[in-house]
Amino acid sequence: MEERYAHEAATLKELLEIMREHDLDLLRIRLGDAVYELQRGASDGGGLGQPAAAESSSTQAALPEAGAGVSKVLAPLTGVFYRASSPDAQPFVEVGDRVAAGDVLCVLEAMKLFNEIQSDDSGTILRIVAENGELVSQGQELFWIQR
Repeated sequence: MEERYAHEAATLKELLEIMREHDLDLLRIRLGDAVYELQRGASDGGGLGQPAAAESSSTQAALPEAGAGVSKVLAPLTGVFYRASSPDAQPFVEVGDRVAAGDVLCVLEAMKLFNEIQSDDSGTILRIVAENGELVSQGQELFWIQR
């Protein structure tokens, strides 16, 4: 089982690299019995069979209890939270990292689709709320960003 996960994670990493190299927003590919569909950025809901909540790359909300200038990144859909593109890859971000709007923060896997979650704001990662491999619900906090 662990070997299969490592193989799928390596495949995912390669597919994400292809998407970045060719500036693709959507990639669908069949490898043997497995079908991978990866999408980054906002979806136009063009009948891809994704939950409607996946249309937003991330949702930002004010965080008054943490002070002014801090926002929350909320899960736009229910899925499994991954901090990196594969188990052996470096996490997309760490606490203290500076991010720009559009930077990938994590990946959420839902229905065998891997959705890149991007930052809507520039700032510094204050807190990573979700745990790697955790099932998160739509609207659940993922990150705190100091703007």
